[in-house]
Amino acid sequence: MATSNRTTLIKGQRLHTVVIGGGQAGLAVGYYLSQRGIPFVILDANERIGDSWRRRWDSLRLFTRARYDALPGMPFPAPAGSFPSKDEMADYLEAYAARFHLPVYTRTRVDRLWKRNGRYVIDTGQLRLEADNVVVAMSSFQQPAIPPFARDLKSDIRQIASSDYRNPSQLQPGAVLVVGASNSGAEIALDIARGGEQRDVWLAGRHPGHLPYDIDGMFARFVLSPLLFRFVFHRVFTIDTPVGRKVRPKFLGKGSPLIRARPRDLEAAGILRVPRMVGVEGGRPLLEDRALLNVTNVIWSAGFTPGFSWIDLPVFSADGTLVHRGGLTETEPRLFFVGLNFLYSLSSTMIQGVGRDAKRIVDAIVSGNALTSPVAESLESPREPVAEPSAGLRREGTRTSRLRA
Repeated sequence: MATSNRTTLIKGQRLHTVVIGGGQAGLAVGYYLSQRGIPFVILDANERIGDSWRRRWDSLRLFTRARYDALPGMPFPAPAGSFPSKDEMADYLEAYAARFHLPVYTRTRVDRLWKRNGRYVIDTGQLRLEADNVVVAMSSFQQPAIPPFARDLKSDIRQIASSDYRNPSQLQPGAVLVVGASNSGAEIALDIARGGEQRDVWLAGRHPGHLPYDIDGMFARFVLSPLLFRFVFHRVFTIDTPVGRKVRPKFLGKGSPLIRARPRDLEAAGILRVPRMVGVEGGRPLLEDRALLNVTNVIWSAGFTPGFSWIDLPVFSADGTLVHRGGLTETEPRLFFVGLNFLYSLSSTMIQGVGRDAKRIVDAIVSGNALTSPVAESLESPREPVAEPSAGLRREGTRTSRLRA
């Protein structure tokens, strides 16, 4: 979908800044670039702005109320105390891009990002662009992490990645195993259990913990949720605070606690909790306690990778993980990241947090020297680049070994 100030991209065109990704992170970066008068384009692989939300499961609602779901400069158009649906969020992002005339080029997938003669080169199918600055504005959750032993399951077991799940109509009759007990896995299990068909629903994985209150309640609405989301997640759990630096590896490696789906909700819905799946035996799922399950459906919700194989630059550690400090890379000082899990704070992947991260990155672009700017100085202490744990940001693909050489 084109916005009103788009111009035609020309092969070989040289640009000041290219933003890769047109979701909430990319649009927030675009807003601040526009406010600073910096020429830029946003490239996105989807058919429409917001499609990454439209493809989520049908019953998905955000964990935060509408008052916290706005990007910079535009309130979310819903009652402040409501929890927006995934389609409402998708439509909001599309309207946001139109309101601020952000130059988003959809149906433009980046195949490779590399460098030539001191400038970044962005290959998008038949189109090649050059840029002084590149912002990779994508979440950590791009490609589902499905274990190799999935191929050993019986062929008559239907396998669905959580990113492809929409509703129970996709399932075969019979029992369902949801692999991964995080927020997505737990909510999908509840969606299936409440879908009307009598079937066993198994949820495999360790319990990640849960919030000790109901986020739909009035006390949560006016006291607990603002305290948690606006203060603890946004201002306490950051890379600037000792407690934030202490808990960050845990959240990157093990994920966040359950926010809406609590253990008693799972129990009330008849969902059976089991240990994590560790393999396949005789074509059936094998659990950590050596139990075998007879199921006709498996939904993989055991994590994601960012899918950074297209980044052909020396910004990865020896094991293929991205090395950065609050979205800044030491080896490529004009390459930036926004939208990643715990980039600056625990709220960095939430709508309320991505705007702050976007402003920091745009300030670094404007400074002209990201690694010595006041923004970079304030991002993390001790000021050392960090390689993210493998659970969040390990790059997949064949270019890793070539880059290590």
